[in-house]
Amino acid sequence: MPISKSRLAQLRSDEAKSYHHLYNNRRWRKARLEHLTAHPLCVMCQALDRIKPATVVDHITPHRGNTDLFWDFENWQSLCDNCHSGHKQRDEVQGFSSAFDAQGYPIDPKHPANASGPSQNI
Repeated sequence: MPISKSRLAQLRSDEAKSYHHLYNNRRWRKARLEHLTAHPLCVMCQALDRIKPATVVDHITPHRGNTDLFWDFENWQSLCDNCHSGHKQRDEVQGFSSAFDAQGYPIDPKHPANASGPSQNI
């Protein structure tokens, strides 16, 4: 079951609360609609050969209240709710993507499995 908007607001960090107003205005709603109209599919699903409509305009690099980064349309990508609320936010917390390629190897060079270090012979 999805989290209600009021519950989501309670869970939001103090930092996120300080810049959430950026999303609550006509300019953002118009820009969001234009972006989703021009880019209607989730880019993360497309990377996995899935077709799913996008519902969220995501900031590739989290803006954390920086208005220049917030309004930089080259920093926007279209995502579905599942990818935005699941994969993307988990990746931001972890600091790396946990996505894997068709052979089962992590695709993000920052993934711990891709870290180079002394080889371990067992």
